[in-house]
Amino acid sequence: MTAIRKIGFIGVGNMGNPMAGHLVKKGYDVAVYDIRPEAVKTFVSQHGGKAAATLVDAAHGADAVITMLPDDKVVRKVVLGEGSENCVAAGLAKGAIVIDMSTCNPAATRSLGEALKPRGIEVVDAPVMGGVIFAKDATLDIMVGGETALVERVKPLLQAMGRSVVHCGGTGTAHALKALANYVNACALINTIEAMTIGKRFGLDSKLMAEALTTMCAGRNHPIEKKVVPHVLTRKYGTGMAMGFIAKDVRIAMETAKSVGAFAPLGERVSEIWTAASEKIGAGHDQTEIVRYWEEASGVRL
Repeated sequence: MTAIRKIGFIGVGNMGNPMAGHLVKKGYDVAVYDIRPEAVKTFVSQHGGKAAATLVDAAHGADAVITMLPDDKVVRKVVLGEGSENCVAAGLAKGAIVIDMSTCNPAATRSLGEALKPRGIEVVDAPVMGGVIFAKDATLDIMVGGETALVERVKPLLQAMGRSVVHCGGTGTAHALKALANYVNACALINTIEAMTIGKRFGLDSKLMAEALTTMCAGRNHPIEKKVVPHVLTRKYGTGMAMGFIAKDVRIAMETAKSVGAFAPLGERVSEIWTAASEKIGAGHDQTEIVRYWEEASGVRL
């Protein structure tokens, strides 16, 4: 399988600009396109490379085309045209690869792959974790979805833009993991803000809470490192804390919120879930056995 040398890069905004710049620096033949001509002009003046006048031009003769765009709807239109002849697929030859580094719906990614299959064009999803700073210094963490041979073929490109490359599975799996990672982070942010606003109304100092919660929640009590990996995935369920006690503690937190008139919609729902799970599974069972509540409802086993 031939090495990838010629690349079309679609979307050179805040993230795409430095990412594509690293590819130029590594010696790849890069042609860039953006809906904003000024963004292309800025890129070429900063990094070199070639300016593509159209999507077809960016894709013409390319071994791979990378997309860094707002969402899957934009990606599909850019790649397939959706009624327009100016699209990536029109410029790619059989055997080329579309590498979508945007954050997209994984089902849409699989659909795009199916649509391109008759043309002999492959799709790899490779979303990134990390913002503009990490894009600039090439320390992005990159997840990849696709067949093993394809992932190995595109890995050198991805390594030029990031510090780690993790193969997640088939097409769409990387986009799924990216969305789920952001979901976990989004919940953690709301969870922390909700807890701290309750504490603030009760009279606790914000800085003190932030420092204490770092030690008690993000440090030795981190749910993935201390509970999910050693107790849930191994089915050991041996943290020593019973579900009934967790349900009680969350209930106390919500009673505290109510007593000071704090806004706590997430906490109220979490309390309901812990109480329901505790009653169904058994209050004396280990807290990590709450996974059984989800597994039964979802029909999967972690």
